[in-house]
Amino acid sequence: MTNPDKQKGRGMKFVESDVKKFAAQKNLPIYQPEKVKSNLEFINILKNLNPDIICVVAYGKILPKEILDIPKKGCINLHASLLPKYRGAAPIQWAILNGDKATGVSTMYMNEKMDEGDIILKEETEIGEYETTGELWDRLAIIGSKLLVETVKQIEQGMAPRTEQGSDFTIAPMLDKSMAKIDFSKTAEEIKNLICGLNPIMGAYIMYNGKKIKFWKAQIITNENAEEYLEKNITEEIEPRNYNSCK
Repeated sequence: MTNPDKQKGRGMKFVESDVKKFAAQKNLPIYQPEKVKSNLEFINILKNLNPDIICVVAYGKILPKEILDIPKKGCINLHASLLPKYRGAAPIQWAILNGDKATGVSTMYMNEKMDEGDIILKEETEIGEYETTGELWDRLAIIGSKLLVETVKQIEQGMAPRTEQGSDFTIAPMLDKSMAKIDFSKTAEEIKNLICGLNPIMGAYIMYNGKKIKFWKAQIITNENAEEYLEKNITEEIEPRNYNSCK
């Protein structure tokens, strides 16, 4: 079960999801419903499959109770944050945008609300000083896949823990294009986080001579390391200045 093919790129060609590509290689039946809620045909397909468990990863749709009640062992979800922190659509991006030093992945039992189900397992990882959303995304995919397999094993063995999330949570909403323009009244750390957090989703940018210039990497230059940085990167004579900005 995967999302419908999406149009991407300048040519707006239809692109298949990785799940669909893998399923095709294994000659597995593929279902790509536009909607799942009140989709009786799709719900009946799931009922006929009679699954023990349903695993959801980066699907982007809230499953209705009719589907949640189908599998004997429940529906479980892999989420890219340390729940209950960063429920929502963009947990990886917001962890970097907010300058967090660590994040992780969680598995949980799904309910009818967004990322509010009981937590099963969690695994934490540090965020690199200049790590981008894309780089962290790739790392969490590997960590999360292993955690999901371990979660299924523990459920099968009847050993899986179950912890309520409680009311102390934060939300990671979808990103808005308006946030991508760099505001140089912000601190160097905030600008660096913006550049790293929006790579490769949309890219932070400035307008210069009527043109949009996007930034994909950032390095903070301080008074302490400015001289060393200039010696390595600048060859022409320039006047000394107080450095606390982004490259």
